[in-house]
Amino acid sequence: MPEISVYVKNLTKQFKNFIAVDNVSFEVYKGEIFGFLGANGAGKTTTIRMLCGLLLPTAGEGRVGGFDIMTESERIKQNIGYMSQKFSLYNDLTVYENIRFYGGIYNLSNHQLTENTEALITRMHLQDWRNRLTGELPLGWKQRLALGCAVLHDPKIVFLDEPTSGVDPISRREFWDFIYYLADNGKTVFVTTHYMDEVEYCNRLSIMYQGKIIALDTPTGLKKAFNQQRIEEVFIQLVDR
Repeated sequence: MPEISVYVKNLTKQFKNFIAVDNVSFEVYKGEIFGFLGANGAGKTTTIRMLCGLLLPTAGEGRVGGFDIMTESERIKQNIGYMSQKFSLYNDLTVYENIRFYGGIYNLSNHQLTENTEALITRMHLQDWRNRLTGELPLGWKQRLALGCAVLHDPKIVFLDEPTSGVDPISRREFWDFIYYLADNGKTVFVTTHYMDEVEYCNRLSIMYQGKIIALDTPTGLKKAFNQQRIEEVFIQLVDR
């Protein structure tokens, strides 16, 4: 049996009278690229925030990397990588300074920080930008830097919340090349998106609508089950139901 990296059962989040996440259950396996597809407001980001220890669930249970989402949120934060939907780096720091700052947050030793920083700058092709203010970077390069900072401490599980939103097609392709690189090296990657073409790159895909998971399978399995050629057509058919 494959090793389970993320386990969720009956997870629910309610804000007053609004149920943002409604009794969802799923498992994500080690080395898997697990996709969360849904329109804005479907509950994807709320689910990720609960899994990352940033938001306490209303009900249900879950474990991320073996840590309980109800009681061990700080342990989770130290052992995952997280790239939020909103750009979260400091625009008034240089690229190099942002990387060093995030390395300090994750308590990397001086040797680890130096080694990982140089490896990251090379891997993400940031050499020409390292001494530029982050606020001066084009959006695609900002997202590239944010993704790099999310994996600077070599986490086993990485959560990416719409990482390619607003970037050009070439940058999107490079993002997914890096996501495949992470998975090939044993990382579990949990990624949300509303780009229909991107979900074809996932090993498995869950479709979320109005806080509920309404389908979960491989992209090929979903297309076969609903007799469609594209995931977009599967999504529209499910939502129309």
